[in-house]
Amino acid sequence: MNSQDLLAADTGMGAVTLRVADLDAMTAFYRDGVRLTVLVQEGARVVLGRPAAGGGTVLAGGAVPAGGALDVPVVVLEHEPALRHASPGQAGLFHTAVVFDDRADLAAALYSVATRYPQSFTGSADHLVSNAFYFTDPEGNGVELYWDRDRTEWSWTHGSIDMDTVYIDPNAFLQEHLTPEALEHADARPGRVGHVHLSVGDVAAAKAFYVDTLGFATTAAMGSQALFVSAGGYHHHMAMNTWNSRGAGRRQQALGLGLVRIEVPAVDDLGALTTRMRDAGVQTADDGQSVAFEDPWANRIEVTTAGRG
Repeated sequence: MNSQDLLAADTGMGAVTLRVADLDAMTAFYRDGVRLTVLVQEGARVVLGRPAAGGGTVLAGGAVPAGGALDVPVVVLEHEPALRHASPGQAGLFHTAVVFDDRADLAAALYSVATRYPQSFTGSADHLVSNAFYFTDPEGNGVELYWDRDRTEWSWTHGSIDMDTVYIDPNAFLQEHLTPEALEHADARPGRVGHVHLSVGDVAAAKAFYVDTLGFATTAAMGSQALFVSAGGYHHHMAMNTWNSRGAGRRQQALGLGLVRIEVPAVDDLGALTTRMRDAGVQTADDGQSVAFEDPWANRIEVTTAGRG
């Protein structure tokens, strides 16, 4: 792939939209458990998020100063009570991964969701590049909370990122990293969507779409089981696996994943991507500020410039 066909190095992920049956219960999980803050609540739609990086200064009494507004959407919940849960083995969301700036902030979120929703905890791992803790929300959507090691500590072998799955004792992690300050001000500290992991029907088809067409670079692969891709040398902005969905076809309208957002740095990057997708025969919807399309499994993707998502 030519460098001009790659997504810009500063590409990142935006808020993930979930279609939900019980808006109140799902809002409570992400607000009171994960400790996101409600940014917008209008009718059947709730947007929850965290402050921008560098905007997490807290004044006396827990107030956030001017310029430190809670302005980074993480999860958008859309009330769709007429929809049903997807059938087993269908493509869709594997998990939404929220990344925190330091381990104290990760520990605060871990403590909060584990104490308020203890049955939601599904596992933990040191992935060499990151520390991660996994949960399932009240409607079965996967959630990862994680912290990245500095890039200088990552290792690459023949162009692939070295990752592993080594158990982390969550109680030991909390004892070492949780602080009263981080816990008290958790919802006023930075956090954002670091990556999105999808369930797909076929890894080769995922590579053809997300790498060869969309413009991510492959960072790791597990044969025909999983693919990890990114922009700018990150360990992964997106991943696709067939662990529960091998052979899945196009998704039917169902509860769960509604939209994955990707943010590129500039309008020129968006224009280049739009041209590339159209040249590949991908049907797109372009409103001048964003371009939307579906992957081979009807997972909806929207690409916009940073700050517009």
